[in-house]
Amino acid sequence: SAVAHAQTTKEVPPASLPDTYKWWNLLHYSISIQPDYTNKFLRGTNEIKFSSITAGRSLVLLLQDPMRILSVTWKGQSLEFAKEGDARYTISFPHLIEAGSEETIRVVFEGKPTVARDPPVDNGWIWTVDQRGRPWISVSCEGSGASIWLPCKEVLYDEPDEGVRFAITVPTEFTAVANGRLVAQKKNKDHTTTFTWQVTSPINNYNIIPYIGNYKTWHRTYKGIKGNLDCDYWVLDYNLAKGKQHFLQADTMLRAFEYWMGPYPFYADSYKLVEAPMPGMEHQSAVAYGNGFQNGYRGKDFISRSGWGLKWDFMLVHESGHEWFGNSVTSSNYGDSWIHEGFTKYLEVLYTSFVYGTEAGNDYAIGTWYRIKNDEPILGNNTSDKYYKGAAMLHMIRQIVGDTVFRKMLTGLQHDFYQQTVTTRQVLDKMNVYTGNNFDRIYQQYLETTQVPVFHYRFADGGVYYRWENCVRGFNVPLTFSIDNKVKWWVRPTEEWQHLPLTIQQPDEFQVDRNFYIQLKGE
Repeated sequence: SAVAHAQTTKEVPPASLPDTYKWWNLLHYSISIQPDYTNKFLRGTNEIKFSSITAGRSLVLLLQDPMRILSVTWKGQSLEFAKEGDARYTISFPHLIEAGSEETIRVVFEGKPTVARDPPVDNGWIWTVDQRGRPWISVSCEGSGASIWLPCKEVLYDEPDEGVRFAITVPTEFTAVANGRLVAQKKNKDHTTTFTWQVTSPINNYNIIPYIGNYKTWHRTYKGIKGNLDCDYWVLDYNLAKGKQHFLQADTMLRAFEYWMGPYPFYADSYKLVEAPMPGMEHQSAVAYGNGFQNGYRGKDFISRSGWGLKWDFMLVHESGHEWFGNSVTSSNYGDSWIHEGFTKYLEVLYTSFVYGTEAGNDYAIGTWYRIKNDEPILGNNTSDKYYKGAAMLHMIRQIVGDTVFRKMLTGLQHDFYQQTVTTRQVLDKMNVYTGNNFDRIYQQYLETTQVPVFHYRFADGGVYYRWENCVRGFNVPLTFSIDNKVKWWVRPTEEWQHLPLTIQQPDEFQVDRNFYIQLKGE
């Protein structure tokens, strides 16, 4: 997400999860819902298909109060289920399910789901009205998880391998939009219409989202790396002309991101932007857009203060970037979510570089650093530094290896981890492979500590002495500096003083490359 720093769900690492999670692998959700706007009530079913990795007899689903599970059936018979706490349901089979079998359970649920007051920072169902006073409905649930409304296997590391089928029944005057492609639209006798959407790719639980309102749509074909990509745009009826003009930016975004990272990851499921009653969220193949058809973030560049952020629509670019990092390459638990946010934050820089040039991108990158707090280490914590400091680390790596190698690294990560869940270590190891460098010390410094490295330098003995301070042991990141705007040197400082002979005793100007997130101490 772009701005949602407040929410968090601490996830148990997969290795230590109870057996009720580990023995079964999620294959498919078939969801059907009928939201009641007047009563802010939801009823529905979720048919959950899974395969058994090992034998097992009971499994756990989460569904948070005040939602409740009414019944669970399997092969036409009712299954026993027990509720523990405010969300956890243990469902038991009458006998052991053997390893290697595929099964489907049908869960019936209902309730008044938690209401979001300030989405997406605050999670829940959004029951609001458009500018003409008509109902407008959606969900925001990245932090809380989809179990705020949907009975599901609430873990990041296990996505439904075969995707999701999602049927939404609404009064006939409304349209329901969701992830993937519209595969059926059926008018019912009770003046309702059921819209059925299908996703063929694995998808995060929190990305499965309905949008209900008075929508109009148009289609564009983007000629991309893998051929024709279907792009569909959905906006409220009175924003059609404005949307058609403004969303032309999506072509530039796709061109920039395919250049840097390779193909858009969900050609089979299409690309969609959907006007939503929230600023924005990265809902896979149905990106939520609520930035008012203007550039910047709500018309301002408070993200970078560089001016470049006003040249493009922050929500369109950032949330679409999550299709690559977040939706295709997904962290396997929440403590690794810098993989989503650090990379996608840096995609804003790469977009700016692609469209306006390298120095514009550098201005933008450095402009975001005032937002770094150094309050907690990035790994294992829910600090907003996973966005800005994570991106700063990537910016430094790009300076060291150059754009050609950096592109190779990004496209390599997208290829090797295509539509997979990964750990931080897996990502870092691949980054080392693709860059031909061992960046473990830079990862350790910026992801695991709150210390900002200090480049300490002093002029003496006919040259400059320099070293790293306030750093992890063995920190050896190279950087460049220039003297009197003439000569540029690459140096590899360590924690020990090193000496570079110079013909200048005391230069008028000593400049360290601004693209390194470090502190300077000169004598």
